[in-house]
Amino acid sequence: MNNVSVITMFFLSGFNKTISHRFVLFFLSLLCYCIICLVNVSLIVIIILDSNLHEPMYILLCVFCINALYGTAGFFPKILWDLLSDVHLISYYGCLIQTQVIYSSACSELSILALMAYDRYVAICQPLKYHSIMSKQRVIRFACLLWSTTFCIMAVNVFLTFRLKLCSPYISRLFCVNSSIVQLACFPAQTIVNGIFANITIIIYALHGVFIVWSYMYIIQTCVKSIENRAKFMQTCVPHLVSLHTFVLIMLLDSTSARFGSKFLPQVLQNFIAIEFLVIPPVMNPLMYGFKLTKIQKKVFIVILKTKLHMTKTNIFKCGRAIRVSFYFNIIPSYKSDTRPEE
Repeated sequence: MNNVSVITMFFLSGFNKTISHRFVLFFLSLLCYCIICLVNVSLIVIIILDSNLHEPMYILLCVFCINALYGTAGFFPKILWDLLSDVHLISYYGCLIQTQVIYSSACSELSILALMAYDRYVAICQPLKYHSIMSKQRVIRFACLLWSTTFCIMAVNVFLTFRLKLCSPYISRLFCVNSSIVQLACFPAQTIVNGIFANITIIIYALHGVFIVWSYMYIIQTCVKSIENRAKFMQTCVPHLVSLHTFVLIMLLDSTSARFGSKFLPQVLQNFIAIEFLVIPPVMNPLMYGFKLTKIQKKVFIVILKTKLHMTKTNIFKCGRAIRVSFYFNIIPSYKSDTRPEE
């Protein structure tokens, strides 16, 4: 009990095996974070500025990118700082905040994927009712409701962790994870409520997965009967399915590694598995949707073309100005020397 009152900082021992390569890892992490910010912000700006993209599917894609930026902001700045530091510490409250941000972002991603699946179900299976069911205002309200619900569910998990009495300040990961903090509890009997609510949370988001599967059963059944729907499926549903499968696979690897990895896997491999869901989906999803969705392809092409034309016009203007200046300095002196009066 005496140790409980003095635990105001946590030591992140997951960095112990990366000390010799920390500058290389810092550069790679910084590069990865810059790419994540660039691709997600670019897609958000394109969707916001182009009124033709103010449709439910693209609004959800915009929310998807915002959620990716939110989640990675809870991880990358801290790990970049730790890679340049000799001591890897995080405050008790900072650890709880990081847990809240990362967990709520991961669960929100599954909620957004479920809402995307419903959007595709209505678009393909009930096209005549699509605009009445999935209006822009309703989609935004749905997205806000799902995100706020997820945030509150994760906040309850974090609060249940906050009330625990902890006996050790060492977390064997690169960042704070709720399960790792619960394992530090002095009295295992106090963690029963944490386990119950964690299982309820898992069931809630497993039902999201069931809903997605149910939606695609009807979507595939409808697409088999129509060539037009098959084309729509290939264009809009394939990126969604790839995102879903990637997310599920990564989360299964992470949960398996968290339960059994400490016994069989080296620390470096555990670290890589732990950060996959904060690296791969935020980079892959914007690029995949950008290359696959025709309207975004056209908009990106137009932006690139306008940028090149602007640069070309600027270069021509600079060259023309340089030629005029050169002409002025070459002609005017000779003109003055010709008109100078004789002595």
